[in-house]
Amino acid sequence: MRLLIQNSRCKNSQRTTRSQSGFTLIEILLVIVIILLLAGALVVFVLPQQEGAEKNTTRLLLNNVSTALDTYRLNLGHYPSEQEGGLNALLVKPTFENERIGDKWQGPYLKPGTRLDDPWSFAIRYEVVDRSQSTEGNKAALPYKLYSIGPDGQPDSEDDIKMATESDPASLSGAAGNPKGQ
Repeated sequence: MRLLIQNSRCKNSQRTTRSQSGFTLIEILLVIVIILLLAGALVVFVLPQQEGAEKNTTRLLLNNVSTALDTYRLNLGHYPSEQEGGLNALLVKPTFENERIGDKWQGPYLKPGTRLDDPWSFAIRYEVVDRSQSTEGNKAALPYKLYSIGPDGQPDSEDDIKMATESDPASLSGAAGNPKGQ
């Protein structure tokens, strides 16, 4: 009889141990709710910050390229043309017809490995502007257009990020009203 009672107690203790070792449905649902709340906070707070960071990164890239373009002009006397490779002339020495001009190239003007793409993988746009034909008389504006087409990938839209000066208010819309796109 003693053996039977001990055996019965042993089985009861095993049952209580087994029932306490698992998770209840309430505990599992509680963990799922906490995970969903954290995911919701990520969507609400972190993702908008990422978009702002991408735009700031693009403005910094435009500032670096603008500085490199100005240095190129100081060395060679002009901004790089399409025949010279456009922005690639800042990274790789172009072939010049006149060797004396080629000797003035002191590049690369950007750090090696610099990608001339914005965070949305669109190429930075660069166009030399001929101010001699302009009747506007805006001499303080940059002699080139340097911009990113922004996250939507469409040129001339609201989300474009442009390099601008204070005297070029038309270009400030994408630069959030800051001079030189900062």
